[in-house]
Amino acid sequence: MHDMKKIKIGITGGAGYTGGELIRILIGHPYADIVFVQSRSNSGKYLHEVHSDLLGETDMQFTADPSTKDWAEAEVLFLCVGHGEAKKFLEENKIPKHLRLIDLSQDFRISTNGHLPTINGQPVIYGLPELDRKKIKKATHIANPGCFATAIQLGLLPLAKAGLLQEVYTTGITGSTGAGQGLAPTSHFSWRANNIQAYKTLVHQHIREIYQSLHQLQPGFPASHSENNQGLSFIPWRGDFTRGIFISSLLHCEVKPDKLVKLYEDYYEDHPFTVLSKEPIFLKQVVNTNKCIIQLEKVGSKLVVHSIIDNLLKGASGQAVQNMNLMFGIDECAGLRLKASYF
Repeated sequence: MHDMKKIKIGITGGAGYTGGELIRILIGHPYADIVFVQSRSNSGKYLHEVHSDLLGETDMQFTADPSTKDWAEAEVLFLCVGHGEAKKFLEENKIPKHLRLIDLSQDFRISTNGHLPTINGQPVIYGLPELDRKKIKKATHIANPGCFATAIQLGLLPLAKAGLLQEVYTTGITGSTGAGQGLAPTSHFSWRANNIQAYKTLVHQHIREIYQSLHQLQPGFPASHSENNQGLSFIPWRGDFTRGIFISSLLHCEVKPDKLVKLYEDYYEDHPFTVLSKEPIFLKQVVNTNKCIIQLEKVGSKLVVHSIIDNLLKGASGQAVQNMNLMFGIDECAGLRLKASYF
C-alpha cells in the first residue's frame, strides 16, 4: 500500500482535452500532487488561461520543459500527447529510471509477436483494469487504452472469457471531443451541428488493440485484424454532441438471457466502474463519469451488447487515473467518484 503522502505527478501535453480532464480530476484527488504541467505552446501561461474552468482552482503555470528538479520529484508522468508524439517525447527527454509512465496515446498498446512494448527495458502493460488489474498493480509503465477500444472491449470481455465470441458487427458513435482540440473541417460547430457521419469504416486504429485483448481471453478468436475483417467489423460514427460513446455490438449467441446476465454480473462483480443495466441505457448516464454501463438485448439467437462511456474519462483520463491508483496501491476509485451531467 502506498503511504498516504501524495503521489507526485507530471503531465506532458497538458493543454489538450485529455490533459485538461486529467488536471481537473487530479486537483480533486485526495492523494495527488501535480508537480508540473508541460506544454511548449502555452509555456508561462496559467493553467486557467487555457482551461478557463480552472480559474480559482489553481495558480499553476505551464512549463516548456520540466526542470531537473521536476524530473527528480515526479513519481509518475502522464503522456497526454498525440499519437506518435509519446515515443518522440521519450526519445528527446532522458526519463529518470524511477519514473512510472502512463501513456494516453496509442504508441505502446500493441504487442509484437507476443512481446510487450518496452520503455527503459521495462514492459508496458495494457491498462484496461477489467482485463488485467493484477498486472497493472505491478506495472512500471502503462499504455492507456483507446476510447472506442475501451467501450467495445468492456461490452465483449465476459463473452470472450466464456469462449462465446463469434463474428461481431459493431457500430459506435462518438462526440466531437474524440477528435481532439485541433480544428478540422469536421470539428467546427457549423459542420457538427445537426449532422452525423460514418468515418474510418472497418479500418479504425483501435481495432488492433481490441483483437489483442479478445484473443487473450478467447484464444480461438483471431489475434489480429485481417483483410477479410473476420472476427470484428467496426463502423464508427461522428455525432453532433461533445462527449460520450455509444456502442452496439451484434453477434450470434444461443445462450439464454438469464445466463448471459449472470455471466456479465459475475465478470464485473469486483470492478467498481462497469455495471450491467436491465433497462435501456442512454449516454447521459455516463457523461462526466468514469463509468461504463452495459445493456444486453436478446432476440432469438441474436445478441446485441450496448455499452456506453464518456470518451474523455473512462475512455482516456479517468481510466488513466484509475490505472495510477492501482499502480500505487491506493483506492481504485480515488478521485473518480464523479457526478453525471444528468440534466
